[in-house]
Amino acid sequence: MALTELLAHKPVVILDGAMGTELHRLGVDIGLPLWSANALLRAPHVVRNIHYHYLHAGADVLTTNSFRSNVRAMDKTGFSDRWEELNLRAVELAFEARERYRAARPVLIAGGLAPVEDCYSPELVPTQTELEEEHGKQAELLAMYGVDFLLAETMMSISESVAAAKACAATGKEFALSFVTTPEGDLLSGEALEDAVGAVEALSPVALLVNCVSAKHIAVVHRRLHADASCATGCYANTSMPGKGDITVTRHDVDAVQFAEASQEWVRDGARLIGGCCGTGPEHILGLTRLHAEDTLHQQEADIRTWEEERFNRPDRPSELDFSNLS
Repeated sequence: MALTELLAHKPVVILDGAMGTELHRLGVDIGLPLWSANALLRAPHVVRNIHYHYLHAGADVLTTNSFRSNVRAMDKTGFSDRWEELNLRAVELAFEARERYRAARPVLIAGGLAPVEDCYSPELVPTQTELEEEHGKQAELLAMYGVDFLLAETMMSISESVAAAKACAATGKEFALSFVTTPEGDLLSGEALEDAVGAVEALSPVALLVNCVSAKHIAVVHRRLHADASCATGCYANTSMPGKGDITVTRHDVDAVQFAEASQEWVRDGARLIGGCCGTGPEHILGLTRLHAEDTLHQQEADIRTWEEERFNRPDRPSELDFSNLS
């Protein structure tokens, strides 16, 4: 199923939540420059389990753990010769989680592309030539590995947004793109969100989103995005405003209940895709599912009953065991 089909079938598509901060919470090293990609080397089973828990919380989309498996990050750590291998592992772990979960509902795998440099440092954005080359390699590889669509996220400048969008479009896969902004809604580069929307929409994304903004502020930003975009829009928020410094420190300005309550405004304002970014976990996604996709939980309950019947009531297995003859 394609993203356009999923949007046609569901009023609200539930995205998954954070990967990096969840890995840290579970005790996995997320030190720079590899950050969440460390887990592809050291704890792939934890990545798979996080995907699995997001599925159980109701996520319709799993994003591959490829936020820091791009060419530049691999070069910085001396793993450039394992770049393809680690991207393949990121894709496989998401597919394995989906396969093991056996969800009856459609679940899509998004191939995640991140800024080629630091997410919050627009002054480090490389040249257009470098951007197009590096995003092109990443998008082509993820598409080749069979993701359902591509998601370029945390885009902080128009130049990189356009380069990433071009790279995604060139693969022939559907793609969505997400911006990171100030609480007021300007890109971190200082450029207007409306200008970024116009530049990217020329490349025909299926959806435009905002991410990595606090749940307390993201509604304001999403309203600006939704007012100017002609495609589907959405947002996936942090539990607090991100900042430079120690990436292992996660602040929480909102809890899971407040996060879910905030999402009601996003949906009222037209958000078709919602989820979580830094600081969120399965409990945040479950809150979104309960509010906006309750049918998913009912379907999961039916799935679980079916699995239990298959496991415990097979024809070759007696439904009742008689232990009366045991001494």
